[in-house]
Amino acid sequence: MKKVIVAMSGGVDSSVAALLLKKAGFNVVGLTMCLGIKSDDGGKRCCGPESISDAKKVCRDLGIKHYVMDFSTELEDKIISKFLGQYLKGQTPNPCVDCNKFIKFGILLEKTKALGFDYLATGHYAKIVKIKDKFLLKKPKDKVKDQTYFLYPIKKENLNSILFPLADYTKDQVRSIAKYNKLAIFDKPQSQDLCFITDKRYTNFINERKEKNKEGLIKDKGGNILGKHKGIFSYTIGQRKGLGISAKKPLYVLAIDAKNNNVIVGKKQELKSKGLIASELNLFTDYLPKSAKAKIRYRHEGAECKIEKIGQKLKLIFSNQQEAITPGQAVVLYNQDTILGGGTIEEVYSGDS
Repeated sequence: MKKVIVAMSGGVDSSVAALLLKKAGFNVVGLTMCLGIKSDDGGKRCCGPESISDAKKVCRDLGIKHYVMDFSTELEDKIISKFLGQYLKGQTPNPCVDCNKFIKFGILLEKTKALGFDYLATGHYAKIVKIKDKFLLKKPKDKVKDQTYFLYPIKKENLNSILFPLADYTKDQVRSIAKYNKLAIFDKPQSQDLCFITDKRYTNFINERKEKNKEGLIKDKGGNILGKHKGIFSYTIGQRKGLGISAKKPLYVLAIDAKNNNVIVGKKQELKSKGLIASELNLFTDYLPKSAKAKIRYRHEGAECKIEKIGQKLKLIFSNQQEAITPGQAVVLYNQDTILGGGTIEEVYSGDS
């Protein structure tokens, strides 16, 4: 009997993941990560106000053990500190990617192995397949819920220790399974917010943790002053609303100049760029193709691009210019349904080659 730890948030997906694994004959243990986040009433919560109790109840109904493990220090050191630092540098971070990289499939996976378990499982919508002697990360059946964009930092040598039980199910099927098996959380809403942002406004969180908003100038690409901004971390690339300036045509945030504390704005067509430079790479293959599809944000459809390896970085040149390429966000490469790897967007590339 193979032993598996299921990371359980108290939601539908991770609960059904545990159910499916138990029915498949695995020795299953549920584990909820306590992140030590302050709740609105001043207390502490984990992945949500009721995550521990919901996960514990599901495990009791399934007849499996449930444990809680404190990851509050890791969240602070690995995720929140980077989140704050990137925003103050004028970048837009992706803490969900970092959580998978450093906590779930980093520290938690290491603890799983150290405790003598064979696998770590989660409720992510993704698929791991073995072809000959290699393990590959692929898109799941439910292309709408596909979460492979957030999973590209998993080390390729760890794929054989990870299970994604929902790979061949749609979200509707998962809810139906939960309901059929009388899991109390079958109709629990999907969590959409960052776990450590309690009031849904990340700017308030940054203000509480760092210096207050530092006002600066809003300029166009020619250096003309158009107004004042409320702090660079209140703005993101592609933003149109809330700029507080009047113009004959709509203006969009083109860039964040953190060094000079300026927000650069311009017309919509000026948002388009030819390519990007990516660093902090994690690749699942030793030999990248000359071209692939790249997603520059989660809901991006993906765009054809040429790939050039430059030392420890990638230069991607798109067949068609892409809008609102944002430093700090992840870029992930795909060959049809197979994930080749990805990295962090370091800079927008506007060259001719």
